[in-house]
Amino acid sequence: MSAPVFWPIVIGIIIALIGVFLSYSLKVIKQYERGVTFRFGHLRPMLEPGLHFLLPGIDKLERVDLRVVTLTIPPQEIITKDNVSVRVNAVVMFEVTDSSKAVLEVENYAVATSQIAQTTLRSLLGRASLDDLLAHREELNEDLAAIINGQTERWGVLTRIVEIKDVEIPEMMQRALAREAEAERERRAKVISAHGELQSSRELREAAEELGKAPAALQLRYLQTVLELGADQNSTIVFPLPIDIMGGFMENLGTFNKGFKEFSENFSQAVNTEKPAD
Repeated sequence: MSAPVFWPIVIGIIIALIGVFLSYSLKVIKQYERGVTFRFGHLRPMLEPGLHFLLPGIDKLERVDLRVVTLTIPPQEIITKDNVSVRVNAVVMFEVTDSSKAVLEVENYAVATSQIAQTTLRSLLGRASLDDLLAHREELNEDLAAIINGQTERWGVLTRIVEIKDVEIPEMMQRALAREAEAERERRAKVISAHGELQSSRELREAAEELGKAPAALQLRYLQTVLELGADQNSTIVFPLPIDIMGGFMENLGTFNKGFKEFSENFSQAVNTEKPAD
C-alpha cells in the first residue's frame, strides 16, 4: 500500500476513534436532572445541568429526574374496621429532593415508594370504618402522606400528594347505604314538619292572646270572616252565635224558667184555696 493512500486511512480511523471517545465522554445534564457520578466506585461531586466530561470505563453516571412523578396504586382489597370488604385505589405524587440519597440509599426509589404506598394504604384503611372512608377522605389522605413520607424521607424522596381515587363497595352494601340515606331523609323531613307545626301553634297562641286582650277586635275578625264567606254567591252561610252571647242567653233563660215555675206554683195554690168556698 502506497503512502498517499495509507495516511488518509489512518487519519480517518483516528478521527473516528476521537468521535467515539467524545460521544462516550461528553454528557449533557438537562435542567430537570441531576447527575450522580462514581469514579472507581467512589461518589464524586454532583453534576449540575450543562455539558460535562467523563472518562469512559472509569466514570459511571446515574441520572436522577427531579420532576414530580405520578404513581398510580392499583386497586387493593381491604377489609375495613367494621368488616366490610372494599376495593380502593389511589394516586401518589412524589419528587426527589436529594439525588445522592435516591441513588445510594435505595436500589430503585420509584418501585420502593410504590410498595410503601400500597402497604400503607392497606394498613391505614384497615383501621378505619366504612363511614370514615367515605366521609373523612381528606383526613385519610393527609395521614397516608405523613406515613409514606416517614418511610421515604431517608431515601431523599418527598411525597407531595396522596389521593384516594375510587372506593368500590359490594352491591349489597350499596343497597343498605341507599336505605339508610332514605331513612335519614325521611327523618329530616319529619323533624322539619314538626318544627313547622310548633312554630304555627306558637303563632296561633300569640294571636289568640292578642285577640283576647281586645274583644272588639275579635268581633271585627268575626265580621270580616263572614264578609269573606259572603263574597261567593253560591255559598250558604250559617251564622254561629258567639259563645259569650249564648252564655248570657242561657243565664237569662234559666232565670225566666225559674220565675215561670214559681208563678205556676203560686197560681195553682190560689186556685185550690178558692174551690171550697164554692
